[in-house]
Parts: sequence; structure tokens; C-alpha cells
Amino acid sequence: MSEAEQVVERTEALAAPQDDRGGLARGRRVVLAVVGGAALMAVGGLLATTLVKSPAQVAAETGPPVQGALTAEVERRVLAQTVVMRGTVVADQSVVVSPQGMRSGDGTGGAALVTKLPLKAGDPVTAGQLIAEVSGRPVFTLHGAQPMYRDLKPGATGDDVAQLQQALRELGHGTGGDARGVFGAGTKAALTARYRAVGYEPLPAVADGGAALRSAREAVRSATWAVEDASGPAGSSTGVGTGVGTGKSGATETGSGKGGGGGGATPSAATPPGPGSGPSSGTGTGTGTGAGSAPGSGRELARARQALGEARSALAAAEAADGPMLPTAESVFLGSFPARVSSVGARAGSPVSGPVLTLSGGELVVEAYLKDDKRQLLRAGMAVVISSEVAGTDVRGKVAVVATERSAAQPAGPLPQQDAGQNPKGGGSGGTGGGGADSGYRMVVRADQPLPAGFAGQDVRLTIESAATDGEALVVPVTAVSAGADGRTVVTAVSAEGTQRRIEVRAGTSGDGFVAVTPAQAGALAAGTKVVIGVAPRETRGKTR
Repeated sequence: MSEAEQVVERTEALAAPQDDRGGLARGRRVVLAVVGGAALMAVGGLLATTLVKSPAQVAAETGPPVQGALTAEVERRVLAQTVVMRGTVVADQSVVVSPQGMRSGDGTGGAALVTKLPLKAGDPVTAGQLIAEVSGRPVFTLHGAQPMYRDLKPGATGDDVAQLQQALRELGHGTGGDARGVFGAGTKAALTARYRAVGYEPLPAVADGGAALRSAREAVRSATWAVEDASGPAGSSTGVGTGVGTGKSGATETGSGKGGGGGGATPSAATPPGPGSGPSSGTGTGTGTGAGSAPGSGRELARARQALGEARSALAAAEAADGPMLPTAESVFLGSFPARVSSVGARAGSPVSGPVLTLSGGELVVEAYLKDDKRQLLRAGMAVVISSEVAGTDVRGKVAVVATERSAAQPAGPLPQQDAGQNPKGGGSGGTGGGGADSGYRMVVRADQPLPAGFAGQDVRLTIESAATDGEALVVPVTAVSAGADGRTVVTAVSAEGTQRRIEVRAGTSGDGFVAVTPAQAGALAAGTKVVIGVAPRETRGKTR
């Protein structure tokens, strides 16, 4: 065998086993493919059984589940009903100063013009301090809680005059012997001293330049002279006399004479020598008669004295009315000092067309407005927790005021002044501003301790305890209490074994979703007892619905 033939035989011998192995591999692949396909079909069938449901099966699965009791435990604690709302921290008294209709020093009218503003926002303000000048006239502060509603002039009386007197005395200006609430000479002097202390002269109460007082004094002087004239020597008398004498020549001579008298007595008239032709000697006798009027008439004197009394009364009235006055636009009464300037709404040279300054005085309080539903729940004296999210602190306090009438929406600020020169900011002294939207019933909360200054202007949360039980009581959720057909109020207790029994109770204070209950039979209900508060689904058919 040639060498080439041997090579061919060896090649064929090697190729035969490889062909057998290739056939086996192909067979295995076919088997695996069949098995995989069967597995896929099985999985697909299972998925189809979960997705494809008969109508009966769908109805069974969507039906209502079996219901179970939802329970809660009876608690023993103090139950309080709380009302949560928002409020704004403001000053106890806030006054908007808008001195409209201010009269200038020369008595002329015209539009009011801001001529000086010595303060800026945040500045402290003390009693008696000049806070503005309008049309050359001062505006200064005084201590007092009563709003000023009228100009105070000499002769005025009332509690507002008494407040002015007290404010002047606190500043060191005594009111002399004036009675309380009477604007007399001492109050005039004290008010004049206060004006001069701030660098101004007060306006006269009678703006006539003193003409009325001068006229009254002149009338008294004239009446005094009339009385003097009627009571002094003012009568008159006349006398007539005749005389006869013998002259040296032996001739008889006659003469006559007249004399004047007064004062009511008629003296004898001496007869002067009669005219003759020559010297004569002898004696002569004469007689005289006189006629006169009596001293001043009593009727005239009485009338003169009456006129004098009337003139003196008129002078006293003129003197009482004369003196300084305190216009409403020139003073701002605040309940406590020191106060502060909250804002400045004008500048020097601008006309007074709105607020010039806003002053805040007194301690910080919280102001809120209530709707009808909350107004019925809250009253003065209720405990409050004031929570500041900004400061992260809580302060306890009490409700100080709950208004009985609705208020119009205004900027924050309780107890403001209301008069011609001061406009309220906030709820004021009980009045409501015109044109504002109805904001509800005004409520003021006062802290037990003074609020920190940093709270001013903050929006805070108020948690008000509107009702509470007297000590600890049995408390259940309100849903646990129900009324039966017989009208009795009951709760349903559940034992450890799951049995239920109805217990008659009396409901008391409620709040925050709970109600205090008292069992009609002592000991029938205790803390820790589970009571039914509703129903809840429970597991059914292996699923939780």
C-alpha cells in the first residue's frame, strides 16, 4: 500500500467517530427544546387561570367582607376641650395720630401741614414728649386711658378734665386749688407751663385778642362810677333875703339878696347893704327863705348798684373763660409709658392726609377675631397657651376680652384713641371703623407673664381650653357612645373572650374627639375596658379586605 493510501485510511478512521458524536448532540438539543416548550406552556396556563375568572368567581371576590368590631380602651384622665386658632401679637394700646383740622398759631385755618417730625420708627416715647409739629402747633403725649373727645377749655368739667389734671401733676405742674375735674385757674397755669416746657405758647380759649375781657373790665369801672355818683353830695338849694335899714341921713333904705345852699340845709342869707344916696348908719334887719333838693334818690342808687353787680358777674365769667385751651389735635393720651413709635406715615412738608405717626404703648397682647361658632365657645378667663413657632417657645395666658359685637377689619391694635386728632388702629375702645370688612368678634389674650419684646408683630398659635372636667374622669371616644331605642345612652364593652355587653352611661364634657362618661351603675365601667367604637373589616378567604 502506498504511502498516500495509508494517509487516506487514517483520515477516514478519524472522521467516523466525530460524525457519531454530532448526531447525539443534535438529539439532545431537540429534547431540551421540547421540555422548555412544555414548561412555558405550563406557566402560561397558570397565568391564564389567575387572569381569566368566571362571573361567579368575580362576584364572590368583590362581595363585602365579613365585618369585625373596632375597639378602644377606656381612659381615666382630665379631659379638656380646646380651640386652636391664630392670633397676632400687638401692643395693648395702639394709636394712629392724624391731627386733622389743626389751627395755626395765628388763628388761621387752611390745610394742615407737617412742619416737624422729631421721631422715627422704633424710637421710645415718654409722657409729655413732643412727637410732631403740624402747621406750627405742637402734638405731645400725656398719660391717660380715657380717649379725648373734645377741646378742653377753662370752665370745663368732667372726668376728662380730671385726667388732664392728673397728667399735668405727674409731669410736675401743680393745679393749685382747682377741684377735681374743674378747669380753673390752677389748671390754666399748669397747662401753660406744659406748653412752655415743649417750647410753645398755648392757644387762647377765646380767640378775640382779649377784647371780651377788656370790655367786661370797662363795664365794671363805669358801673362803679355810677354808684359813686348816686351816693355822693349831689343836691342843690337856693335862698332869698330882704333887709331894711336907717341911714345916717335918716332915710330909710331897703335891699334884697340871694344866696345858694346845698347839701340839704338852707343857711340864712346875709342881706347886703342896700344902695343909697349917701353914707348911712343904723341897724338893719333881714329875713331870708331858701328852697333846695334832697340828696341822691334811693331808686337811682339801687339801680346803679344792681348794674355794678351784673358787670362784676360778667367780668368773672370773662376771666373764667379766658386762658389756655387744650385742643384734641394737640394731645395724645396713652394708657402706659414708655411707648414706642410703631411707624411713621408722613414727612416734614407733607400735608396731613392720613396717619402721621402710629404709637404703641403698654404690654404686648395677642389679638384674634372669632367667627360665630367659636364665639359661642369662648369667654373671658379661659386658659390659653400662646405658641411662637419663630421663637420655639410656649407662654401661658388667659382670655382677657371677648367682644359682644362684631368688628370691622382693621390693622392690629387694641384699645385705640378715637377723637378728632387720633384715629383707631385695631379694635379701639369698642368702636368699629366704617367701611371695613366684617372680621368677626375681637378677642384679646393677655399672657400671665409679659411677652418678650421679640414676639411683637408675630403670628402665633393659640390653644384655648374652652372646657375641662373637674379632675380625672372616664374618657372614651365619642364614637363609642350611642343612644338606644329606649333613649338611654350606652357604650358597648367587649370582654377578653369577645362577648359584648351594653353599659348605660351619662355623657359629660367633650373635646378633641373624646367624651367623659359616668356609668349609671357604679363600677360597671373601668379604665382599660375595651369598648366598641365602630366596625372594621377582618380577614376572609385568606385575604384582608
